[in-house]
Amino acid sequence: DVVPAGDGWTDGAFTPAIRGDMLFGRGAVDMKGAVAAFVAAVARVAPTAGRLTLIITGDEEGPATFGTVALIDRMGDRGIVPDACIVGEPTSVNRLGDMMKIGRRGSVNIWIDVPGRPGHVAYPHLADNPVPRLVAALAALDALVLDDGSTWFQPSNLEITDIHTGNPATNVIPARATARLSIRFNDRHSGQDLADRVTAIVHQHAPEAIVTPRISGEAFLTMPGDLSALVSAAIEDATGLVPELSTTGGTSDARFLRAVCPVVEFGLCNATMHKGDEAVAIDDLERLVTIYAGIIRRALER
Repeated sequence: DVVPAGDGWTDGAFTPAIRGDMLFGRGAVDMKGAVAAFVAAVARVAPTAGRLTLIITGDEEGPATFGTVALIDRMGDRGIVPDACIVGEPTSVNRLGDMMKIGRRGSVNIWIDVPGRPGHVAYPHLADNPVPRLVAALAALDALVLDDGSTWFQPSNLEITDIHTGNPATNVIPARATARLSIRFNDRHSGQDLADRVTAIVHQHAPEAIVTPRISGEAFLTMPGDLSALVSAAIEDATGLVPELSTTGGTSDARFLRAVCPVVEFGLCNATMHKGDEAVAIDDLERLVTIYAGIIRRALER
């Protein structure tokens, strides 16, 4: 599951190209490179005991409705409960192995729709302009300080991502004004609590506003322990680096998998993900195979 290719590629986005020591192509880093590395690692280890499953789904970069979520339901119907899960997100920053993710902040997107009554700007008493009410609500929301962070998480942040009236005329008071905001939140909040808080603030300034939240994931944390130590040891053996345990960045399907088993994320360097000419160092791909093989061996020996 990858984002659209976009323009500006030196070669075709979906035609792999090797230039120098780099492999170019959409998904090379995020995250088909990790999928390929894990397949190669399984072939290298050739385990004779235990079960390894690759969960390869779509919809991770979309609404996340029909991919991993549906597969988890199917696993539940079959009584399949993994011992642990590694998600191959590109977690490394400057060098392969410098960071792994043991949790993620949650995410909620909220749409605000403030109705008004259209009219001529020269006769404002015959109209009802929704823009000032929306602007006042957004100013109050923008001034919020949700928290100062927590033990494992950075501070939560609320960002206004869109404001719209759909008004092509210069002399017409619009019939409605809408906005969208996005909150990335840590483990001091739930998505629903934040949605309720935003709704209350909006209704203080625009009682008739319609506020529609969509919670795409709650904050989660896999506390440092056996799984993170196992993965860290495999990384250190292959790279000499002890990875930082982090919860930074966006969301991933780990937010769903954590409901069924402990989960951590580790993969390639993320500098070019979602960009044109997305690329991975071939040496990093080879080292990632070695790391994943080390994780598999250690897991099977436990």
